[in-house]
Amino acid sequence: MSLNNRYSSLRNTGKIYSKLACALLLLQLMSATTAHALEELSSQELASHCALLSAEPEGVDGQYCVRYIQGFIDGAIATDARVMLNAENAASGNETFTERAIRTRMPRRNDRSRAAKLAGFCLGDPVPLRNIVDVVVADLAAKQISTVKDESAMEVVYQSLLNNYPCTQ
Repeated sequence: MSLNNRYSSLRNTGKIYSKLACALLLLQLMSATTAHALEELSSQELASHCALLSAEPEGVDGQYCVRYIQGFIDGAIATDARVMLNAENAASGNETFTERAIRTRMPRRNDRSRAAKLAGFCLGDPVPLRNIVDVVVADLAAKQISTVKDESAMEVVYQSLLNNYPCTQ
């Protein structure tokens, strides 16, 4: 076999292997599982964690229950504060870059309390977290007994806060 034929043969082999590698990579990408959205926590699952709160408050399940409720409250208030401040600023429209940076990165304490009304529940003066958790856990347990349909934990916690901590004008 001549030298030119060998190089042609190697080039053809290289082309075939590169096409085969691309096809294999494409096949792997197509067969890869797609990312799924975060699975929503059910009220039954949260209730199962919260049922162990009174027996073992410092245990994993008890802390899971407390931290879920605390995170829900913190998230609602923080989100509402940002939305409220952004809406107020959009109306004024004359904000400098520095003013915007201060507003978006350092919300004041009274901004959070004003924003809590957007969430529909107001905790008022500092209330011990454990008191709020006990109220929500009681509602969660009652909800599990009274209904067959399982709701999301987020909805049950929100309804409990709305019912037990309404904002008074």
